[in-house]
Amino acid sequence: MSHDHNHSHSHGTEEVSDKALFWSLLLNVGLSVFEFAAGIIAGSVALMADALHNTNDAAALLIAYIARKISRKGADKKYTFGYRRAELIGAMIQLTALILVGLYLVYEGVVRFFNPEPILGVWMMVASGVALIVDLGTVWLLWAMSKGSLNVRAAFLHNLTDAAASVAVMAGGAAVYWLSWDWVDPALTLVIAGYILYMSFGLIRKTSSILMERAPEDLDLDKLITTVEEIDGVVGLHHLHVWELDEDHRAMEAHIELESDDTDRKRLRREIKSMLQHKFDIVHSTLELETPTDRDDCSNIVLFPDHD
Repeated sequence: MSHDHNHSHSHGTEEVSDKALFWSLLLNVGLSVFEFAAGIIAGSVALMADALHNTNDAAALLIAYIARKISRKGADKKYTFGYRRAELIGAMIQLTALILVGLYLVYEGVVRFFNPEPILGVWMMVASGVALIVDLGTVWLLWAMSKGSLNVRAAFLHNLTDAAASVAVMAGGAAVYWLSWDWVDPALTLVIAGYILYMSFGLIRKTSSILMERAPEDLDLDKLITTVEEIDGVVGLHHLHVWELDEDHRAMEAHIELESDDTDRKRLRREIKSMLQHKFDIVHSTLELETPTDRDDCSNIVLFPDHD
């Protein structure tokens, strides 16, 4: 049995400074306080929705920041694969929280339709304008980091949707101020909530599939089996398991049936591992090589012998 720990596949996010994440956190905390105050003054549930969303974003960024720190710890005796999945756990926490926020906003939007309150459109426009600037600044800070991390990508998407929500709230404020369309406020709230839920459920599906050790979606297992069996000296493959350690690292274990006892095991193992890495992006593989003699020996083992 052999292990290959050459984790060379990377999107380049490991070298990105955490300062961007930290400054994004501070920006969102300040924005949340400002929008809550403005929402109370304006009487706008849409503005409060945006503030609540930003508060969740601040918490999400804090989780992302801590999770990235933890995920960089190397493997040890207790966590032999390392701590990389800390980022996935962080993503699950923040996405679950975001779904709860979305459901709450749906409730608030419906209530305001039936119980409308006076709204100050000017405050809606001013506050959403400030929020838009902060959201775009955060998106810019997180863009490079979001490419290789579901955890950071979740935070990035939070702020991207916030920017869109801020534009919508700004337009809503204009409609309230010049046209007296107070119904626009709860309508925007429902739109924002719907988009939050749509994006969150998509990301939580991806995150949970990795945590459940599902085979990579873009991996054709039948093709993998056929490619391995086409290698000279291989007659079969069984006990195949392929999963993702995290977004960037795939792992595999399998039993490889060899044609004869004289097969050069070292050569064959190197050839299979090289093929797995270059054709299927599997950089960590554990291969059990079985010769005909090995299989005969295993067939004589009685797992549950009879007792007199």
